[in-house]
Amino acid sequence: MIKHIESAAHAAPLAELMQVRAAALENARAGRELSRQRRRLIDALLAQGFSQADLARELGVTRQAIQKMVAAGQDGPRR
Repeated sequence: MIKHIESAAHAAPLAELMQVRAAALENARAGRELSRQRRRLIDALLAQGFSQADLARELGVTRQAIQKMVAAGQDGPRR
C-alpha cells in the first residue's frame, strides 16, 4: 500500500526530510574530501621523516588512530 501526501500537515515534514537528506549527503561528500585532504597531509609529513607515532603524539591520538585516518582517506569503492 502506497501512502500519498494528503495534506499540508504531511507535506511539511516530508519537505523537511528531503532538505535534511540533501544536507546529510552534502556533509558526507565534504567528510570524504576532508579525509582525503588529511591523508595527503599525513603522507607528506611521513615523507618528510615523521613517524606515525610522532604524528599521533602531536595530535594527541594513538598510532592506531593515525593508521585509521590514513585508511579512511584512501580512494576506494563507495558503499
